Amino acid sequence: MLLGGLSHLPLALARAVLASLRGRLSALCWGLTPLVLPLLSWRRRSGCSPDTPTAPRKDKDETVPTPTSVNYHFTRQCNYKCGFCFHTAKTSFVLPLEEAKRGLAMLKEAGMEKINFSGGEPFLPDRGEFVGQLVRFCKEELKLPSVSIVSNGSLIRERWFKKYGEYLDILAISCDSFNEEVNVLIGRGQGKKNHVENLHKLRQWCRDYAVAFKINSVINRFNVEEDMNEQIKALNPVRWKVFQCLIIEGENSGEDALREASKFVIGDEEFEQFLERHKDVPCLVPESNQKMRDSYLILDEYMRFLNCRNGRKEPSKSILDIGVEAAIKFSGFDEKMFLKRGGKYVWSKADMILDW
Repeated sequence: MLLGGLSHLPLALARAVLASLRGRLSALCWGLTPLVLPLLSWRRRSGCSPDTPTAPRKDKDETVPTPTSVNYHFTRQCNYKCGFCFHTAKTSFVLPLEEAKRGLAMLKEAGMEKINFSGGEPFLPDRGEFVGQLVRFCKEELKLPSVSIVSNGSLIRERWFKKYGEYLDILAISCDSFNEEVNVLIGRGQGKKNHVENLHKLRQWCRDYAVAFKINSVINRFNVEEDMNEQIKALNPVRWKVFQCLIIEGENSGEDALREASKFVIGDEEFEQFLERHKDVPCLVPESNQKMRDSYLILDEYMRFLNCRNGRKEPSKSILDIGVEAAIKFSGFDEKMFLKRGGKYVWSKADMILDW
């Protein structure tokens, strides 16, 4: 009514009235500020991710990395107790499925081409249904070129392949030794089950359901002298990723760590000797501590990027709260090292020439 009546006033008087209204609205907004700020602070405290440091200020012209390949550790829980584990069960949190999907869609929009689901053990939540639904979502809805999983393999059943195998490009199984006694020493013991026998069963299921098979091995004090040539060649994985045992403060070293990995650590020279012994394995992909530390984009269970540049995992804020671009600035990600270590490769099974 008031605004409608302005049409009968002279122009100058109408402008004066509008200016007065703007002034009152501005005063009202400033008056509400003390109420609004605590509410915003409460939302941050009660959200899915804990308060974390803000990203260091960057120059506007600095290039923001593209999240081409992302490793999403959506759970920290695991049924194994590997002594050198550098992503330990410090929480039991897992995002609701729809929130995880929302974050994955945000990453796709930001340029993600490959997602790797890891843990913990990714087949623990909901007996593999949680990761299965994420795999199908990423391939069917987001149409990502590559979807992969890293698992210890102990909880995977053939019925999972029947339901979700068509959506999975690569299954990587962790195997650090072909000697069952060594596996027990490391923490990969399965009681009556044999880790190596299970590995061969999983290899066959990958053939049967057209999933590329990969092996990950952490080279440490207990397996550094082992000769794995014959076994790896027989299994014929598309890639054999060989990692040097890595120390991460707060995870497998230090007072607040759940593991103490010092007894597993090997030197650079010992790692090189292991690589030399296996140089004729064509699928060998070695990764020293130097190559590993900053060349992976790691999302934790809250969808926070983890910065490992200072030897421990320092989290960003969650991409669900501040977006991918803002969060990735805090990741410490070295895109050049990612490319140098061969992080970009033929990772879609549609483009692979495989003898299933």
